[in-house]
Amino acid sequence: MTKSALQIARATYKPKVPRTLEGIVKIEEGKSTQSVSHQEAIQKEFPNTYGMPLITFVAGTEKKQYSAVNVGVILSGGQAPGGHNVIAGIFDGIKAMNPDSRLYGFILGPGGLIDHQYIELTADIIDEYRNTGGFDIIGSGRTKLETKEQFEKGLVILKKLNIKALVIIGGDDSNTNACVLAEYYAQKGAGVQVIGCPKTIDGDLKNEMIETSFGFDTACKVYSEVIGNIQRDCNSSRKYWHFIKLMGRSASHIALECALQVQPNICLISEEIEAKNQSLDDIIQYIADIVAKRAENGNNFGTVLIPEGLIEFIPAMKKLIHELNEYLAHYEEEFKRIKRSHQLAHITDKLSFENSKIFARLPENVARQLTMDRDPHGNVQVSLIETEKLLAEMVGKRLTEMEKEGKFKGKFASLVHFFGYEGRCAAPSNYDADYCYSLGYTAAGLIGFGKTGYMSSVRNTTAPASEWIAGGVPITMMMNMERRHGDMKPVIQKALVKLDGGPFKTFAAHRDAWAIDTDYVYPGPIQYFGPTEVCNQPTITLQIEQKELHQND
Repeated sequence: MTKSALQIARATYKPKVPRTLEGIVKIEEGKSTQSVSHQEAIQKEFPNTYGMPLITFVAGTEKKQYSAVNVGVILSGGQAPGGHNVIAGIFDGIKAMNPDSRLYGFILGPGGLIDHQYIELTADIIDEYRNTGGFDIIGSGRTKLETKEQFEKGLVILKKLNIKALVIIGGDDSNTNACVLAEYYAQKGAGVQVIGCPKTIDGDLKNEMIETSFGFDTACKVYSEVIGNIQRDCNSSRKYWHFIKLMGRSASHIALECALQVQPNICLISEEIEAKNQSLDDIIQYIADIVAKRAENGNNFGTVLIPEGLIEFIPAMKKLIHELNEYLAHYEEEFKRIKRSHQLAHITDKLSFENSKIFARLPENVARQLTMDRDPHGNVQVSLIETEKLLAEMVGKRLTEMEKEGKFKGKFASLVHFFGYEGRCAAPSNYDADYCYSLGYTAAGLIGFGKTGYMSSVRNTTAPASEWIAGGVPITMMMNMERRHGDMKPVIQKALVKLDGGPFKTFAAHRDAWAIDTDYVYPGPIQYFGPTEVCNQPTITLQIEQKELHQND
């Protein structure tokens, strides 16, 4: 592998870990747990793995003798910075317990388990990928593990390789699949443990035991750097409004964190729009009014941050998309057989009166984007909806109307951007390098203590790494029932932006001033070497949340 100078330098970086992982470890078990909601239904779905206790790793005195163990690892779903360090942590962890332990990586995600595509991950391979971005060590995929046939096919290769534990590194849906697989193998007595690791740059996999999902820190810093560059450019040329859509399928965590880092003129928060029952017209008018106010000061430029999933949070649009999802879940093949030029008219006739009116008024390209193939979970692929272009065009039209009404005197020219893939495979920040390695090492510890159906957990991460708290949380503790593909299914509950939480309140307290003033911050690139306050700071979101938590303790 050809390496850059930075990669060569990063190869020597030794991730910082919790003090408890460096010596003799024992576990402390807490009280029995229950799911966040739908307790009876979730317990019925997971009778063998429901109600398990929280686990905390603490310093021990009696050295435990571990048998050699073969472990499998899967990277599932979209990429996130730090995945390679999770795998390195697993490898080092199981080797520390017994040097004869072996690690196997399944190729291109869960599909590799089903199709028996794998590679043994040796020390030479692992060392090539330490502290690097991407998932290219074994690749990732979006195959869902949900059927008995898939579980049995996977079990064949696990038995063949004598794999006693499987680590699934993924987001909320991937870890839901891990929970289902753990339950199946426990019920069957297959002798295979299943452990999850919390991955997603979206930041929507978090709770009281999972402070943040890995990759969020790095991705937000990458996006903030580029937004800062754009802001410096528009403050230089002073003639463009930049509409910037940011990755985040459901929650607005990325948009909010980037807003806290760069102080844009406008940042839309999907959860707030839903709570206020705002319409698309309300959003357009809000942006247009700020454009007009800045124009009064001679500032015909600015930045607008837009969450990727915005459309689904506009209440009227959410109802429409829900009905479209339900229709396509049952009649997708029939819909695809209809002549393309007749599809939109056909589906308009199938919708309820209110939703058909909304659907008929949408620009044709947006309406068609809403009927495209769903993702594996039955959801509209919001990344394919050009929300940034839709808003820019509609704001332009509204400003033309306001100009005729004498309410706008200025110039408006827009440029659109979508930042998504640019941040998914970046070299991890020091925080993500440390956090991910600790998550992997903790997963190895959970395997060593014979646990299954747990997610690796590392907390207190705004403190020095030596003070981080490692352990495990039962995946069932995070679950609720949601409608998927027309049926109620157990899934991990998504963590949305809390409007009464510190990060949003901090943003809300400043946004009116940021809207009119040009008070941009230019974060610059991620720094790996230098003062702690430059290199090792976690996200502003996490700092605020942890400060709140400690104040409430």
